[in-house]
Amino acid sequence: MSEEISREIILDVLESMLSSGLRAVRETKRAAGESPLRSRGPRKKSNIKLVEDILKTANEPLHVDDIIARAEADFGVHLRRESIVSALTKKVLEGRIFRRTGRNVFALLETEGR
Repeated sequence: MSEEISREIILDVLESMLSSGLRAVRETKRAAGESPLRSRGPRKKSNIKLVEDILKTANEPLHVDDIIARAEADFGVHLRRESIVSALTKKVLEGRIFRRTGRNVFALLETEGR
């Protein structure tokens, strides 16, 4: 039988073997009471998602300084002013998620009718 083995098939087999091997190593370490090399805890919320949640809760447009203050007070997260203004402005220009209602004042697009 002279069947040609493609590169894709070889890579799929290697991926499967490595995945199984890694799973076996982690199970062995867990059985021995060792913690895995990297624990997967809850993921950190992105700054944009954080601002979106803050604006949903406020249910009104907020100045970036108010957004930063609420992020610190409610979530214990320090947002850099320049970074957050830049990210929000980018979303405004893309027509996604946020709208600008004044100088450094942002609201959610879904509150457009208000």
